[in-house]
Amino acid sequence: MTIKIKHLQIVVRGNRKFMENKIYFDNAATTAMRKEVYEEMLPYFTEMYGNASGIYSIARDNKKAIEKAREQIASLIKSKSPKELYFTGSGTEADNWAIKGVAEANKHKGNHIITTVIEHHAVLHTCEYLERNGFRVTYLPVCEKGIINIKDLENAITDETILISVMFANNEIGTIQPIREIGRLTKRHNILFHTDAVQAVGHVDIDVREMNIDLLSMSAHKMHGPKGMGALYIKNGTKIKPFIHGGAQERNRRAGTENVPGIVAMGKAVELLQSEMNEEMEKIKRLRDMTIDGILRAIPHSRLNGDREKRLPGNVNVSFRFIEGEGILLMLDAKGILAASGSACTSGSLDASHVLLALGLQHDEAHGSLRITIDKYNTEDEVKKLLEVLPPIITRLREMSPLYEDFIQKDK
Repeated sequence: MTIKIKHLQIVVRGNRKFMENKIYFDNAATTAMRKEVYEEMLPYFTEMYGNASGIYSIARDNKKAIEKAREQIASLIKSKSPKELYFTGSGTEADNWAIKGVAEANKHKGNHIITTVIEHHAVLHTCEYLERNGFRVTYLPVCEKGIINIKDLENAITDETILISVMFANNEIGTIQPIREIGRLTKRHNILFHTDAVQAVGHVDIDVREMNIDLLSMSAHKMHGPKGMGALYIKNGTKIKPFIHGGAQERNRRAGTENVPGIVAMGKAVELLQSEMNEEMEKIKRLRDMTIDGILRAIPHSRLNGDREKRLPGNVNVSFRFIEGEGILLMLDAKGILAASGSACTSGSLDASHVLLALGLQHDEAHGSLRITIDKYNTEDEVKKLLEVLPPIITRLREMSPLYEDFIQKDK
């Protein structure tokens, strides 16, 4: 089916609308909302619009819808009770709340927090804020594959350590951290463990009880839900202060009128993911490996960033020597392929990715990175198209690169 809007042709394919001839490979930044999710949330804008804090019937119905979504999401991460799940306005808010809330509630025990150098800025900037307010933060290094050393973590623990925050999977390179080992360590030392799982929820299996996770952040728009909707899992008994004040919503822990459409949509997105996750992830892994192998085989002086096996199913992050990532993105866009270079939150920055630098890449290597993130709607034909157009783009950019010219001359 084809729809024309102001001379721009839009193609409806499956549950997504695409500009004709465009291929979307930036799913780590955001995913398309599923048609079923949109349809589920729509009545709560136009018909069931009551405030869930009311006592009349429409409010009670909305409250039931919120609790249903809470149950759906709690089930996905295998929480002991839906009451351990709190809704937020984003994954960033969930990260801020987890770290600041725990720090404030437990500062009588100590002022030391441990995290890693490759965290999302929602965690790094929050830790920097706490450092300016009397807390001490240790930033653990990672190996060249982007994984922390458990020994380094254990050695960093002191009597003052009150929180360890390590992301489940990295938003740029897709590397998955040893979450179970970290959970066992934190439990043994009686330290709270928070993980930013925004990239992981719905894409890998998560069991917060088996993994000894005390706090976990997630975001709806990374799993075909709406933007502006997140959640924080808080294990029962965890001491944490509210982050937003002003009302009794979310059992007096997160003030503000509930975003009922967003909450309902997040629950529906999770329900759909849960029913098909294993099958879809195998397909996505296959396309990921096809992409990695095709790029590394066809393009010299390229390298995969992150661990080959311990990575998210749909993440491909490759660096190309002698060129800039921005040039790759612009030339791919001209060919109808939408991708990224580094994380979405830093796409306007001229600085090299802090994640890639932490792996040991030089600045010129880090600047020449390309992130391809694949999801359920991508196809083998789209991957083949990428592998067809990318090598000539890299060749063309290198022909214009003084760095590459110098390298060729030295090689001669």
